[in-house]
Amino acid sequence: MLLFQSDDVLAVGKPPGVSMATSSRPGSGEAAVARLLAACGLPPEEGLGLVHRLDEPTSGVVLLSRNAAAHRTLTLAFQERQVTKTYRALVWGHPVPAAGVVDAPLGRDPVDGRRMKVVPGGKPSVTGYRTLRRFPSVADLSLAPETGRTHQIRVHLAYRGHPLVGDDLYGTAKRTRGVRDPALRAALEGATRCLLHAERVVVPALGVDVTAPLWPDHEALLGFLARMHRG
Repeated sequence: MLLFQSDDVLAVGKPPGVSMATSSRPGSGEAAVARLLAACGLPPEEGLGLVHRLDEPTSGVVLLSRNAAAHRTLTLAFQERQVTKTYRALVWGHPVPAAGVVDAPLGRDPVDGRRMKVVPGGKPSVTGYRTLRRFPSVADLSLAPETGRTHQIRVHLAYRGHPLVGDDLYGTAKRTRGVRDPALRAALEGATRCLLHAERVVVPALGVDVTAPLWPDHEALLGFLARMHRG
């Protein structure tokens, strides 16, 4: 999904399930860009540069630079925290307080290398959150990460006892066993990925303000919860 384009920036709506992982191998970054464009139904374009990434199961806004000058500007803006990012997430439970900040350093899990965890002496990591709506067993959150660590939102929410719905890596497994309503339990069990969405990215340095609609599976589950809640 094409969201925005200028001479400097291409913004796309990343589908869930698309890997943006790169390695030290030559051409790895170009391959990740090619995968992303193909998944978005867009033609190949030479010279596009990655400046940030989303986890494979995460949907939403991704910015790509279109020239070297824009790449430098975007990279610096991300490094100096001059980019505003807003996410949406469906989480287990109801955070208390309903809005606040998680300030907890993150590092690689020494037991399971796939995971990150809160560790003393880890990299500073800060995530603001706000509850938009509470439903039975789950809540719809808006999140504003001030830093951009690997799996940051997923780890911070799990650390506070509210892992993402569908995120088996950080603790959602077996949660549905405690849901009494069979229709609600079936709907939540149907979440085949962690429900995290990069909703908006703002980069004042380049005049970029891009919003991506929720992915259909995320939107559909929220719609079901809203109808159930009204009923």
